[in-house]
Amino acid sequence: MSLEKILSISGKPGLYVLKVQTRTGFVAESLLDGKKVTVSLKSNVSLLSEISIYTYDAEKPLTEIMQNIAKKENKGQTISHKEDNATLLTYFREILPEYDEERVYASDVKKIVNWYNTLQAKGLLVDETPVVTEEAPAVEEEVVAEKKAPAKKAKATKE
Repeated sequence: MSLEKILSISGKPGLYVLKVQTRTGFVAESLLDGKKVTVSLKSNVSLLSEISIYTYDAEKPLTEIMQNIAKKENKGQTISHKEDNATLLTYFREILPEYDEERVYASDVKKIVNWYNTLQAKGLLVDETPVVTEEAPAVEEEVVAEKKAPAKKAKATKE
């Protein structure tokens, strides 16, 4: 499950996909309605891949929690984020029994459940197997880039 380019923008509803980076910020596309928005560097933006949830032992990455929900629900929709707080917290305890109840609030659980349902509806919840295959070409590209860099330096010294 890759959450690398999925964003949450403070003050804007829903999730966004990072499309293009610009000098003054970036362009993101809403997963709710498909509209593109320009976001400045001053905006408070969170990458879902960088979010973790507090547990009593350590922090668990959001990707792992999404995988747990997908396993429990057989990759289908989960409960609604509009359920009452007690229901949401009971459900989350089934997903992540060791979460820190003092630092993880019902509002956090609502966001996670809402994000999961949004990503699931858009078909963006995929197994980890494709992620491994995507990483392999990136390594090859780095090797190619390293080979090209000395060639440019060699041309510069000949002139």
